[in-house]
Amino acid sequence: MNMLRSAAIAAISLAGLQAAMADAVAASEVLMTITTADGSREYDLEALQALPQTSFVTTTLWTEGEQEFTGVLLSDLLADAGITEGRILATAINDYAVEIPLDEIDDIAPIVAYHLNGETMSVRDKGPLWIVYPYDMSVEYQTEINYSRSIWQLDRIVQAD
Repeated sequence: MNMLRSAAIAAISLAGLQAAMADAVAASEVLMTITTADGSREYDLEALQALPQTSFVTTTLWTEGEQEFTGVLLSDLLADAGITEGRILATAINDYAVEIPLDEIDDIAPIVAYHLNGETMSVRDKGPLWIVYPYDMSVEYQTEINYSRSIWQLDRIVQAD
């Protein structure tokens, strides 16, 4: 009976260790690559979370009820990568791409969200990264252009010019 108990404890400990290792790997997994004329920069969740964080609550066309989004302002992320003017091409895992002029990005929106309601987002849940605007804050954010730019499963940005 003691051997059975010891085996069960070992299995539980191993499962806990595997879960911790999976979390560590997920935290260091590259979520996004930003490419400029000077090269490229990769961001994992830890690197994104090291940038100034922004949160807001809003409804979206793709979710039910109010949702809390947390992430980094797109303007801060682009500045960190050295992009301060021109346009970007933001592309999702499925190759859906949108062009966004930097002069249409401000110090409020959009954000590159990495948390939805306090949780990391899986690919199945429009994650791990989603460009989101605070749609409920102003009718200025409730435009077809902004809705089309609300790209989920974002994984790369290229400086267009």
